[in-house]
Amino acid sequence: MKLLLAVLPAVACAFQNPGEFYHVAERSTTLFSTARRDVLAASLTGAAASIMATSQPAAAEDGKVVEFTVKNLSDGSSGVVRIKLHPDWAPKGVARFEELTSDNFWSGCRIFRVLPGFVAQFGINGDPKVQAKWRSSSISDDPVKVSNDRGTVVFATSGRNTRTTQLFINTNKSGNGFLDKEGFSPIGEVIQGMDVVDKFYAGYGEGAPSGKGPNQVLIQAKGNEYLESSYPDLSYIAEAKVQ
Repeated sequence: MKLLLAVLPAVACAFQNPGEFYHVAERSTTLFSTARRDVLAASLTGAAASIMATSQPAAAEDGKVVEFTVKNLSDGSSGVVRIKLHPDWAPKGVARFEELTSDNFWSGCRIFRVLPGFVAQFGINGDPKVQAKWRSSSISDDPVKVSNDRGTVVFATSGRNTRTTQLFINTNKSGNGFLDKEGFSPIGEVIQGMDVVDKFYAGYGEGAPSGKGPNQVLIQAKGNEYLESSYPDLSYIAEAKVQ
């Protein structure tokens, strides 16, 4: 599977790490691939990439609003995050998100990777049997129509046509526009509760093997049993409902 590495240390984009587990690599202004990397950016050079990164859809479709109730925030409180879905931005991604919501997938999901000023990543179900069902059901890509601005909600990916269940919320105040050319297509945006997102517990830092945070291989294999015992302070989605 494809993995982007950073040329300079810092934080970067959400990709799948070896073993088919999603991971956010490390960020730099220059990124490259160490394996088969079919980056959507290949055809987006110069002005074309710039236009795509900043373009907005000509006509917006009416999308649903999904409300997450998140518990165990960094201050011990709970809060609400409301996400407006945009089918006109990414119809396939929105359809998958809605499917997961109707299947009650999000309940109990830990926000297992929080890097302040970059992303908050979630989307591995606490029940390994449930996760296994979705892990083998990927969806094809949506073209990037809007930029990865702060508050946008985006599927993680391991390359072309590999989106399944993991997503991240962009938290950089200046946005993570460099992800646009890598093919990360926002499916929606936080319209209420970015203050809550900024309180997702971030104390564990980067995930294994780069850091001391949760190991995605073990999350996939053991689910919340592993996270609750080893990383009890993680914020988590207690409830998700369509408004």
